[in-house]
Amino acid sequence: MKKIIISFLFFVLCFHLGSAQHELIHALPSKLGLNETYIDQKVDSIMEMGIKNEAFPGAQVLVAKNDTIVFHKVYGFHTYNSIQPVALNDLYDLASVTKITGPLPALMKLVDESKLNLDVPFSTYWKPWRNQKDKKDLTLREILAHQAGLEPYIVFLQKVMRKGKLKSRFVQQSPSKKFKGQVYDTLYINHRFVRKMDRIINRSEVSDEKKYVYSGLTFLIFPRLIEQITGADYQTYLQDNFYGPLGCHTLGYLPSTKHYANAIVPTEVDTLFRKTLVKGWVHDENASLMGGVSGNAGLFGTADDLAKIMLFYQNYGAANGQQLISEATVKEFTTVQYPENENYRGLGFDKPLLNNAELPLEEAYPSPLASPESFGHSGFTGTFVWADPVKKLTFIFLSNRVYPNRDHRKLYSLDIRQALQDVFYKAGGIQPKN
Repeated sequence: MKKIIISFLFFVLCFHLGSAQHELIHALPSKLGLNETYIDQKVDSIMEMGIKNEAFPGAQVLVAKNDTIVFHKVYGFHTYNSIQPVALNDLYDLASVTKITGPLPALMKLVDESKLNLDVPFSTYWKPWRNQKDKKDLTLREILAHQAGLEPYIVFLQKVMRKGKLKSRFVQQSPSKKFKGQVYDTLYINHRFVRKMDRIINRSEVSDEKKYVYSGLTFLIFPRLIEQITGADYQTYLQDNFYGPLGCHTLGYLPSTKHYANAIVPTEVDTLFRKTLVKGWVHDENASLMGGVSGNAGLFGTADDLAKIMLFYQNYGAANGQQLISEATVKEFTTVQYPENENYRGLGFDKPLLNNAELPLEEAYPSPLASPESFGHSGFTGTFVWADPVKKLTFIFLSNRVYPNRDHRKLYSLDIRQALQDVFYKAGGIQPKN
């Protein structure tokens, strides 16, 4: 308790001195009207149950009320051998949370600047689709809302392997002029392979039925589209326009090349592709084959960094006295686009189920107490972020549920994330809207 109080006073002092403009403010839950005892008991119980049932070897939960961190606690270990405990500043493979923290803020800014239009054909900007009969008329709005009928996922790994072995023309064990993109410690991808990926995407089928089908295909394209429109390197653009101004110190790609002091949480023991425990390199195979920098996956970050970017969204584009993206644009992207088609998604953002408030916890997504205006995203590796601009509650859950393999799915079947999020709504006496 003394440590928490000292930490809180330190952050308050720094804030008033103006020396921690980009740092998060911390306070005890009770200072924000939340039942501290209830939170501690419930969260500890849920997390211990998750670890006991091997939903994950370890995880952490961070919650902000208003713009203040009221809870940040770690549980368990990096792996089931219980050697390295989870730490508050650990780096996690964010998986599909990358979609809303990597390309999406850039796309929002470009829409803001009228450099992208949501309602003209995507082929207006992406030339390879102009001659694709089934793709040339698809709009960016349809694509971002997963309403375009695109294939959900293409396993590009099949193209670089034959009979369980890597094809040397695509992957080699040392870098060269042609093999620059790093896939893992001693694996490098041919720079031409991305062209092959593009050709396969171009030829992929598009459903005539326009309904909600989640697809990450265009997120493989978005970083290059952003570079094409801005004339800037994708990673540099994100750093200059978002991560730097928000004070996200570790959020980025390829953490193994950056020599952070932070420990990196491992993901899966890969028996097919990399033949080892994946740690410090992106877990998603498609992002890996793009050299680790992609729009569908590849970002790593800490809970603090994710809190900063989600609070930025929760405040509709405002952070540290700056309006980085207009309020109107953020509201547009975080609004359900096609409810008449039973599609509950926003533009890039995940949203509550359309009848979420009426559902029991085990059927709801996320907590049934989350407001209809709330939004976020989940990641395959066991990550989940959510912001509620009405209830002023930001929720971050980070785990490596795919350790030692992706068959560990109890994070989902035990409704752990919804249950945890529910605790913080109930702790403040927040009730769903009638």
